Amino acid sequence: MLGECLIILAALVIPAVYLEELHGGVYQFSQTELFHKKNSCKTIPSTLLLCNDIEYNEMRLPNLLGHETIKEVLQQANSWIPLVHKQCHPDTKKFLCSLFAPVCLDEVDEPIEPCRSLCEQVKESCAPVMLAFGFPWPDMLECSRFPVDNDLCIPLSNPDQLVHPTQEVPKVCDACKDNEEDDNEIVDNLCKNDFALKIKVKEISYINGDTKIIPETKSKTIYKLNGVTERDLKKTVLWLKDGLQCTCDEMNDINAPYLVMGQKLGGNLVITSVKRWQRGQREFKRISRSIRKLQC
Repeated sequence: MLGECLIILAALVIPAVYLEELHGGVYQFSQTELFHKKNSCKTIPSTLLLCNDIEYNEMRLPNLLGHETIKEVLQQANSWIPLVHKQCHPDTKKFLCSLFAPVCLDEVDEPIEPCRSLCEQVKESCAPVMLAFGFPWPDMLECSRFPVDNDLCIPLSNPDQLVHPTQEVPKVCDACKDNEEDDNEIVDNLCKNDFALKIKVKEISYINGDTKIIPETKSKTIYKLNGVTERDLKKTVLWLKDGLQCTCDEMNDINAPYLVMGQKLGGNLVITSVKRWQRGQREFKRISRSIRKLQC
């Protein structure tokens, strides 16, 4: 959730990154086609943490998001666990599981979908939370896709309960905090880290709660490398740990260059500092001067 930048980025990378890695996939075929797919009932595995302890034990495959195997479901569902933990609506888990792990009944051929009112209530309460972290409510969860309330859809647990959107303000990622530094502190920060790169962002996605950032190859300028191999840089992938739990307003312009510093941890390049590179700004004149004089 990197502020307004993600809304723009989402529009650019929705097919490959945004919906598949964060939002759990897309309708790979129409709902009509889905109804005619052979229904397969599978036991909900204990590893499907999003849907543990729900009211039924068997799920339908393919599910309502087009996933045809348990492996696909597991890969995509975990990205939604943080939203459930935000407790933006008491039926968030119920709604998501009706899509990822829809109830499977041998005597019913068609999938049992969430009622439109269930979707609308969850959206009303949770969309502001998602937007605070840089995510608009996805098209694949547009409530008009789901049936008006009837006896064959998944209803709200308590239709009379009104839930208001949470006013929780997300915390700022540690790497994105605006810290004033003098020349000595800048050099000290550079020396503590394994890499310092000037980049522009190509793609942003979320995996298991972490932010995955792929820079534009041609925009990359290397200022420092320590223990980072050519293989690491062949296709640079940077990680912002727990990025799904915090905001990064510092990175709010898709066209802007950024100075990112970090460390190589467990084979991954993990960001510890993000600064928007603004040409002519006093701070970056100092950073440029410090980089040229760097002696660790």
